[in-house]
Amino acid sequence: MLGRTKNFLRTTVIGGVIVILPTIILIFAFRWLFNIVSEGIRPLTDLVIRYIDLPSRYDEAIAKAIVISVIILSCFFVGLFVRTRLGQWIFNGLENSVLNRAPGYKMVKETINQLLQKRESSFSSVALVRIYENDTKVTAFITDRYDDGTVTVFVPTGPNPTSGFIYHLNEKYVHPVDVSVEDAMRSVISCGAGSEKLIRGLKDHD
Repeated sequence: MLGRTKNFLRTTVIGGVIVILPTIILIFAFRWLFNIVSEGIRPLTDLVIRYIDLPSRYDEAIAKAIVISVIILSCFFVGLFVRTRLGQWIFNGLENSVLNRAPGYKMVKETINQLLQKRESSFSSVALVRIYENDTKVTAFITDRYDDGTVTVFVPTGPNPTSGFIYHLNEKYVHPVDVSVEDAMRSVISCGAGSEKLIRGLKDHD
């Protein structure tokens, strides 16, 4: 009886932690991100407070809202300009001559594009593949299939999904899973965390 009570208390506490802890971590993550943004835009908010007559009680909050709104509008107008032929030409020139030479620029750009844009991907589906022809399975994206039974897959390296390795495998070593490319990509970016859908998708497929 005592053992069952202890087990009940332990599992109940663990269940509560599993529910509460991710929420707390998310709140702290948003708070951390908000503090970073606030510090980054502080010079602009100071300018707004200095030159615009705002209610003293809410001056900082209103100034932050104004600055963030201006930044969002600026992103919109920059995006609108880049859609034009002139804007595309200017951006391509700037990117090729300056930005692409900056360390990490391509990795950050590709990762953000993958997270924010719903664009057509060269990946047709997700699979767990046995690249060593044993029980070891790795997350991969199927890119092509051939008449002789060969399948070409791309195996990304976490947390940067834009780099990885290309393998040409017999289809018996390629196990498609019922998971979207976006979900698989998120698991790669998080270094494998949240791979339950991949494993469950393979079991359901089998």
